[in-house]
Amino acid sequence: PRRMAPCTSFRDAMAVLSLPLMLMPRSSRALTACATSSNGAARRVDLRSDTVTQPTPAMREAMSTAIVGDDVFGDDPTVKKLEARVADMFGKDGALFVPTGTMANLIAVMAHTWERGSEYVLGDRAHIFLYEQGGGSQLGGSHPRTVPTASDGTLALDDLSAAVRTDDQHYPVTKLLCLENTHNMCGGTVLSAEYMADVGALARDRDLALHVDGARIWNAMVAADASSAEVAVDADSIAVCLSKGLGAPAGSLIVGSAAIMNRAHRLRKALGGTMRQTGILAAAGLHALDHHLPRLGQDHIHASALAHGLSKLHGISVDLAAVQTNIVFLTVDESCALLPEELVAACSDQGVDFLEIGGGGCRLG
Repeated sequence: PRRMAPCTSFRDAMAVLSLPLMLMPRSSRALTACATSSNGAARRVDLRSDTVTQPTPAMREAMSTAIVGDDVFGDDPTVKKLEARVADMFGKDGALFVPTGTMANLIAVMAHTWERGSEYVLGDRAHIFLYEQGGGSQLGGSHPRTVPTASDGTLALDDLSAAVRTDDQHYPVTKLLCLENTHNMCGGTVLSAEYMADVGALARDRDLALHVDGARIWNAMVAADASSAEVAVDADSIAVCLSKGLGAPAGSLIVGSAAIMNRAHRLRKALGGTMRQTGILAAAGLHALDHHLPRLGQDHIHASALAHGLSKLHGISVDLAAVQTNIVFLTVDESCALLPEELVAACSDQGVDFLEIGGGGCRLG
């Protein structure tokens, strides 16, 4: 699904990153090597995110030949095929196609916190909390309550239990717990089946719903060697993304019960996410499930190889245990001749792009 062979991308990245950075002054912005293609031509290796992709020729063909209808009327056959397939994969009543992952999470939160003044509990490093504009409160009238996120992406059961409000007129009413699998800001870590079962049991015991931000749930499935139904069994709703790792140009789906789907349809319309001939995008998603999902394990192997290579460089440290899927976090130590922002800029000058994430860290993949 990437716009170049992943193994070549990682090899080219290492060629740039493994230069003798320690011998260069911190002010240096010039490196002496460049990523090259097999024919010697310079090219870019973009590791800012697994969303930076181009549709393959076969995906473009699937999109151009897609049979479409009008999804507002519910008669786009390609959308219906994708929704039915994804719902069946995750063992839920239904699925709903939406333009973005942010909208999928927002609709799910709003569907579960239907009454204004409700509250949802999530981690303080959750993508929903950090990077989605607080949409639940901004647009849905619900209140987020955060608990600390552990380095592996889990939220302590005691913290979750303590965050559930008592029945008191001064408090919002807790309705929802949110998890993230894999966890973006923890480097793509995977939540175990045992942990998911424990949180699911807690939610049921406290009469709460459980939503999973599963933007990269496909990677969690591959890493855990589990089926989609197995990773979703404890969740009342899941948001899954087609443009992260799978290489589709756009699109996410909300998966859940019939009651949640009914609310989700209404909310999608209100938020402007109901489109017409959506089958063109749905066809890309179907192609990705058929042809790109089986290859995700290769991304994990390449990410692990990159992480091990980076860990051997002076001035660079990598928590290898945290590299479980397709994301690599590195830390630029004080002994490195370049500051993180200088390293990012210098490598970009040589055709390798990745992100500085603050605190001395960088993200690749």
